[in-house]
Amino acid sequence: MTFAPTSSRLPDFPWDKLAPFKQKAAAHPDGIVDLSIGSPVDPVPELVKQALADAADAPAYPTTIGTAAARQAAVDWLARRLDVPGVDPQTGLLPVIGTKELIMLLPTLLGIGAGDTVLIPDLAYPTYEAGAALARATSVPVADPTQYDGPVRVAYLNSPRNPSGQITSADELRTAVEWARANDVLLVSDECYAEFGWDSTPVSVLHPEVCGGSFDNLLAVHSLSKRSNLAGYRAGFVAGDEAVVAELLAVRKHAGLMVPSPIQAAMAAAFADDTHVDEQRARYIRRRSVLRDALTAAGWDITLSQGGLYLWASHPAYDAYGSVAALADRGILVAPGAFYGTAGERHVRVALTGTDERVDAAAKRLHE
Repeated sequence: MTFAPTSSRLPDFPWDKLAPFKQKAAAHPDGIVDLSIGSPVDPVPELVKQALADAADAPAYPTTIGTAAARQAAVDWLARRLDVPGVDPQTGLLPVIGTKELIMLLPTLLGIGAGDTVLIPDLAYPTYEAGAALARATSVPVADPTQYDGPVRVAYLNSPRNPSGQITSADELRTAVEWARANDVLLVSDECYAEFGWDSTPVSVLHPEVCGGSFDNLLAVHSLSKRSNLAGYRAGFVAGDEAVVAELLAVRKHAGLMVPSPIQAAMAAAFADDTHVDEQRARYIRRRSVLRDALTAAGWDITLSQGGLYLWASHPAYDAYGSVAALADRGILVAPGAFYGTAGERHVRVALTGTDERVDAAAKRLHE
């Protein structure tokens, strides 16, 4: 059978390039300190595990729209933690199978394709570009979408940003919302680190002071992967413009894109509880302080990094891959900033998602 492989139009999977550096770091006598991918290492909260177990007898198909309990818990969380009121749990929110899935498929699900333009941040999580490529649309990296001259279908924002940790201000978000509505652009705000602001407080694009109380032309994307250590559960949601949510629901029904019922029970429990998130924040604050102090003392510059789960670091002696190699010599694996766009070619992303013991080991090695 002859066919044109879909993978041929996607960018290279960047993590494959880290293999030799990972091998080098793993050869350290005290083992590797892997601060590259940013996968959670701390326990799943007990209340979430209990909710999952209690819902395990789930023989029937789930619905694409999700359970009323999961949707209401997410709506309540938006109002309680992000000061976003007014999301209708029936028509304004949809659970998704992890937000990477949603971002990757969003252009395709909305019928965006060849000849359409998707704007992505100039420092960006690679899935924005890959999702546009899957749909055969053109992705354009921009520092500020409002300065782009030309027709646009979708523009992505990400705050706190992966990889740099930059937080977009309410004023900047308001300007982007006004631009999106004036140009009939769907503005998609990836807010998966919304509860992890360090130097300033992240603001949702759905906040009334940003959107004026209307969700027209807006989607916000949220995940439980980092706030609740549920990356392995694949659980998140998208909320905002009800016409867009309805279209996503209609197409996703045909594709059978449904969050499993036990996972939705876990989602409801996680979104209803703030204590475990505050405890996780404290862990990350400690690790951030340890790594930031150690890197700075070793001659590294930390820039941006106002929120999220990463430090954005550079060293005057190295480019991105030179920095990765230098740290791998000390048994520390990080991600090259070049993974995230040309603006990151002299930086590395250092994840806070190592255990306390591994983070302390990294700090010790940086002091040696």
